[in-house]
Amino acid sequence: MRRAGEVVARVLIEIEELIKPGATTADLDLFAQTRTKELGAKPAFKGYHGFPATLCVSVNEEVVHGIPSKKRVLKEGDIVGVDFGVILDGWFGDSAKTFAVGKISEDARKLLEITEKSLYLGIEQAKPGQNLFDIGHAVQNFVESHGYSVVREFVGHGIGKSLHEDPQVPNFGIRGKGMVLKPGMVIAIEPMINAGKPEVKVLSDGWTAVTVDKRLSAHFEHTVAITESGNEILTKSV
Repeated sequence: MRRAGEVVARVLIEIEELIKPGATTADLDLFAQTRTKELGAKPAFKGYHGFPATLCVSVNEEVVHGIPSKKRVLKEGDIVGVDFGVILDGWFGDSAKTFAVGKISEDARKLLEITEKSLYLGIEQAKPGQNLFDIGHAVQNFVESHGYSVVREFVGHGIGKSLHEDPQVPNFGIRGKGMVLKPGMVIAIEPMINAGKPEVKVLSDGWTAVTVDKRLSAHFEHTVAITESGNEILTKSV
């Protein structure tokens, strides 16, 4: 899983070079598909429940599961969430990051900063002896204190020999509730945070989730292993 995570991290680093005004979301997808193969892995999302692409690329008010398209051209000021997973030797890695396209507004910059910070606050709770919902409590408490909201319909998940395994890992919850975390568990922690209200809806394509109030949404994710001494981020860039 560490090797799968390294491929995910590397491709996400390289993709950032392509994220600029004039690029299409399909350009990002083609690059990720090509690099995944070059690095000896397979895309985890393509064909998963019929999803048609290597990446989920979600722009601005799109929360998650945006389908890459040659028609979707990035422009200055956009924010773009890129969710990416691979399979390597039967093991999965999954990570996401929301990028700025050129110069973005101060409101957008702050949303990205707070969402990414919430991910790491959640990860701090992912260690032996902690309860599962301690993760979501840390995320929720932090982002709501800054006036943002947590998406309820989509959550993090266990990961290993399958992309999505038990347990579900919500980004909200009551401290001290949920299963006790133990060494050997691996989970994907992925705050999806809205600038406005938490409500989302899925568009007619059956995949793309957007904020109901059309305000911005950000998404950050890491695959995290619970270890004897704490945790290890398997998709962290080095």
